[in-house]
Amino acid sequence: MQLFYYTVIKKENIMNYPDFFNKVPNIELIDPLSAVLGTFEKGELNISYLDVVKGSGHSCPTVAGAYLMSYHALKALFPEGPALRGSIKVEFNEKMEEGTTGVVANAISYITGATDKSGFKGLNGNFSRHSLMSFNMPVPFVRFSRTDTNQSVDLFYDPSPVPADSKQMGLMKMIMQGTASEKEKKDFAELWQERVKRILVDNFDNPKILRVEIL
Repeated sequence: MQLFYYTVIKKENIMNYPDFFNKVPNIELIDPLSAVLGTFEKGELNISYLDVVKGSGHSCPTVAGAYLMSYHALKALFPEGPALRGSIKVEFNEKMEEGTTGVVANAISYITGATDKSGFKGLNGNFSRHSLMSFNMPVPFVRFSRTDTNQSVDLFYDPSPVPADSKQMGLMKMIMQGTASEKEKKDFAELWQERVKRILVDNFDNPKILRVEIL
């Protein structure tokens, strides 16, 4: 029996989202588990920023940072081609419950397949995804490592060089208090995503936003 792969576009399922999502480069991966199980032909898949936003439920500087770190870490670790999903270990210097660490971890897990203890246990000792993500580790910020070569890269993300618009905080306060008009809600959303765009698209390769150190 031969498996056939189709690209299906359902016109009735239309989503409206900021067009800059489509300008962010996709992350190319090879997932050996998906190849064995016939999920993706040859295990080839790519993950877009839109995919990660769907998994996160929102687009913000934190989710953008997780995407940027993943993209650049995997490019550095796999310069020869697509990253090998399921063969990537991720370490955080903070506890999972601290700050936005959990949000970042969830987005990176979606991309790399790495999980702490909740992931796939494997097939006959192969393709396991659990115990590839750990927290409160002695690393500077976030570290990605290949499990096959043990090569590592440290990532340092800081979106502060791209500040929020001065109007944003006041608009958010009115929304939280339930006093914002529909126009003010729309203005806030546009300003919020404009900052994400400036981080993720306009500064995609800016070392002041994201620094990569190959160990």
